[in-house]
Amino acid sequence: MAVSTDVRRRELADFLRSRRERITPDMVGLPVGRRRRTPGLRREEVAHLSAVGVTWYTWLEQARDIQVSAQVLDAVARTLMLDPGERAHLFVLAGVADPVPRKDCPTVSDSVRQTLWQLEPLPAAVINSRYDILAHNTTYGRMVDDLDALPPEDRNVLWLVFTDPAWQRSVVELDQVRRRCTAQFRAAMAEHVAEPVWKYLVKRLEQASPEFRELWRQHEVAPPSNRPKRFLNDRVGLLNLEHTSMWLGPRTGTRMAVYTPLDEETRARLERLSELPSAPSVERPVERPVERPAERPAVAADRLAAVG
Repeated sequence: MAVSTDVRRRELADFLRSRRERITPDMVGLPVGRRRRTPGLRREEVAHLSAVGVTWYTWLEQARDIQVSAQVLDAVARTLMLDPGERAHLFVLAGVADPVPRKDCPTVSDSVRQTLWQLEPLPAAVINSRYDILAHNTTYGRMVDDLDALPPEDRNVLWLVFTDPAWQRSVVELDQVRRRCTAQFRAAMAEHVAEPVWKYLVKRLEQASPEFRELWRQHEVAPPSNRPKRFLNDRVGLLNLEHTSMWLGPRTGTRMAVYTPLDEETRARLERLSELPSAPSVERPVERPVERPAERPAVAADRLAAVG
């Protein structure tokens, strides 16, 4: 394990150095100067633009055994103008979870998306262990409300059942669903307790929902399970469905959730629902502000924004 960690630190140091050397001063709004022995930026310039200590950044490029935070890595990634693939590589080498992961999910391949569409009119969606809805077909998007009308950051089952009025009206046995979802989420979080994106979702829910706060304090856990679910859709009526999860990887993480009808009336209603036009958008409550992970100083951010 120690050897593996040392190798990863050296890889991280070499990667940072290579990315630093390709950034010229004029790309980040710095004067070129007459004497520059170092190709690209100097270490102290990267440290300054990233709002971190020069000694700390130097140690990072020297593969020293130091603690690295997600916020600092985020700042360094922005300074070095890393593309999404390079940014992901940086966080993997550092052994730190990215607080702003890529919006696209490698698991949702073209074949998986095609499967979602082929399942119509059965509602189906790709959902990860954090309950983020990564992709869905038309019927799933209309099963409760117009899911496509929501911003991507709100397309999370936990967030919707605790804060969205349309979901709260439509989910039959809402209290049981909330309790079960919270317990399954806590069990899944055991492997991600230190990851900022998981902690941020918990903090966001605690600030927005007293009901979630109360359930979260009870520390209940539950494994994933398939069970009947009922939704009262305001356009076609009651939907009695069997929920089945099909895992898209070797572990119980991202899954395809498929809802099959338990009776012929529900089947007919799903067919009607898939053929209906999108529902008109409704006014949603304004989310209370929540403190987000620390960002780099505005001066450095403005300087980078000016160069693209």
